[in-house]
Amino acid sequence: VTCALPTKDAFNRFPSVTEMIESYGYPVESHVAQTADGYLLTMHRIPYGLAHGAGPAPNKPVVFLQHGLLSSSADWVVIGPESALAYMLADRGYDVWMGNYRGNTWSRNHTHINPDHRSFWTFTWHEMGIHDIPAMIDYVTRTTGQQRMHYVGHSQGTTSMFIMLSERPEYNDRIKSAHALAPVAFMNNLRSPFIRALAPFVNSLEMITSLIGMDEFMPSSTMMQMGGYLMCRDEALMQNMCGNVLFLIAGFNSEDMNSTQLPVIMANTPAGASTRQLLHYAQLYNSGHFRQYDFGRLGNMAEYGSWSPPDYRLDRITAPIALHFSDNDWLAAVVDVQRLLGHLRNQIGAFRVPLPAFNHLDFQWAIRVRMLLYDRVMSLIDRWND
Repeated sequence: VTCALPTKDAFNRFPSVTEMIESYGYPVESHVAQTADGYLLTMHRIPYGLAHGAGPAPNKPVVFLQHGLLSSSADWVVIGPESALAYMLADRGYDVWMGNYRGNTWSRNHTHINPDHRSFWTFTWHEMGIHDIPAMIDYVTRTTGQQRMHYVGHSQGTTSMFIMLSERPEYNDRIKSAHALAPVAFMNNLRSPFIRALAPFVNSLEMITSLIGMDEFMPSSTMMQMGGYLMCRDEALMQNMCGNVLFLIAGFNSEDMNSTQLPVIMANTPAGASTRQLLHYAQLYNSGHFRQYDFGRLGNMAEYGSWSPPDYRLDRITAPIALHFSDNDWLAAVVDVQRLLGHLRNQIGAFRVPLPAFNHLDFQWAIRVRMLLYDRVMSLIDRWND
């Protein structure tokens, strides 16, 4: 008996973000924004929708979508027009922009640093908050003429948003409304076994990864795509194992796992990150604070002028913010979300997803995500649109 494995060419059938969008007949554009520290960030844009009355028009209101850790702009389109937020917002009359953070599949470029050089990877989501999101927002404004826009972030896309609004408070006036899906700031009550197992060894891991040069974490590759295809497709014997790996990180919810789309999801995720991003989250779990990166006592004194890293000033945030959370989110625990809410001065509200099993990744990929979450998010955006 012979068994033929799929070849590398077989994975060319997994479409890119622009190909996914084009395949459904939607218009799509790619744009590149440059940060103040030289990173080149790709953004994907759906300038208008296909629904009646949603076609090309000047001065459309903008919604900016920002992905989470190890993800990309693909998260907002991968499950198709009936459920994916980007298409539905475009069909609702919005000009939809999707960002990509430094270091992921679509943003592995710099004006003068090669991504194969370790200095490319000396960042966390702190730099994404003070450099990446502001650079992309400024680019969108220059391109569209829209000074203010709506912001929707998932997971790390909320973390860096909170950093931007606290560290660069002038950007509060640029946000019409912000919608934080599975918001992550305080993390000391998270239940994810992955982060909890990592956290006690965070200082040792930083030293080890630095010594062996493991500065990039889980980049996208053909090997990862092959693994995702072999383990995650509907007919795969190990599909349950594929789902269980995700559940161990984010929380169990097999009922809403989109198994049909899972191979395409896994062809785009993980999309790569800096190892420091993961270590920074583990530091938050250990400290119980929402604060800047901990370089150790001597490193902190050199970087910040204090033995400990400074906390982010959430009291500086004035943009109207809605928090969307769930009971079964193992990364954004309900008690931590409630603590975050208490620090926000201009609250739209805190909205619990009405399904107890809804987990951290369901905010992007669940079969019923439109009914359970996105309909409310879009309604709130409509209400806060000037």
